[in-house]
Amino acid sequence: MKKLLKNQKGFTLIELLVVIVVLGVLATVIIIAINPLEQIARARDGGRKTTLSQLQSAVQAYYTSHSAVYPTANATWLTTLQSSGELKSPPAATTYTISGTGACTTNAQNGWCYTTNANGEASVFVRLESSSEKSKCAAGNPYFVFDSSLNQSCIVCSLADPTVGTACNATQ
Repeated sequence: MKKLLKNQKGFTLIELLVVIVVLGVLATVIIIAINPLEQIARARDGGRKTTLSQLQSAVQAYYTSHSAVYPTANATWLTTLQSSGELKSPPAATTYTISGTGACTTNAQNGWCYTTNANGEASVFVRLESSSEKSKCAAGNPYFVFDSSLNQSCIVCSLADPTVGTACNATQ
């Protein structure tokens, strides 16, 4: 009897391999369900929206302190906001984790874009990358936009960089 118990201790190599394979399959299913790249893209989009709200405040403060004139629309508009004291430091450059997603280009500085129109209105915008934001657009790319002519921030779907006065959730 003692001899029989001595041979029954522990697991066989086959049993251990089966458990490892099952754990590997479960881990793979969980990683696929979580989709880490999408989670990173969502987090970055959230950060972009927060930063754009801060840029909106800086642009509006500039407008107020400079006799109802927005900063000049050029590739140094963030530097203008900083030198005027409306912005402590320019935001970090935008980065994208999902391939095929690129930053906006109109008067871009660090991936943050800015434009004005003939009526003296301004628009600050950034391109979003997560598939949850892209799903809001039937066509085009999602941009998060602050538009002074509409006095609001929203998602705009566009094949090219949005312009001042583009309606929210509209395809351009």
